[in-house]
Amino acid sequence: MHSFGYRANALLTFALTILALMCAIASFSDNFNFPSPSAQIQIVKFNWFQKQVHGNDEVSLTMNITADLQSLFTWNTKQLFIFVAAEYETPQNSLNQVSLWDAIIPAKEHAKFWIQTANKYRFIDQGSNLRGKEFNLTLHWHVMPKTGKMFADKLVMSGFRMPEEHR
Repeated sequence: MHSFGYRANALLTFALTILALMCAIASFSDNFNFPSPSAQIQIVKFNWFQKQVHGNDEVSLTMNITADLQSLFTWNTKQLFIFVAAEYETPQNSLNQVSLWDAIIPAKEHAKFWIQTANKYRFIDQGSNLRGKEFNLTLHWHVMPKTGKMFADKLVMSGFRMPEEHR
């Protein structure tokens, strides 16, 4: 006869093996989801565009963000972390990224939205490189699953230009 401890150990080992197998299957099933998110960002206005005392350019802008990210949600999705970044080139750096706004989307019901907002974080260039500069606004997202690996992607919206003069 087997002791109670031996039987409990066998039962616990079997249960944890089944749980690990179910988590692996859940994570693998996300590979069959092919999301098709859509988003659009419009600049409503430049609130200000100024030169700081140290010579750096600073911009405040108001944006309309429209997005439908519902296809990113599956039964294994816990939440989405999204952010909008301004991306541009300067003579010193081939890619500059400045985070302007972010949010956490906890459920599929909140993944289709429209918001008008000013940049949440300061848009400052280290130097005076922004006058008349073309830039992209990029919506990045990170899908945080209940089990398995996180994945990230983005939508790039181009064709934006800074004002020629400080205001």
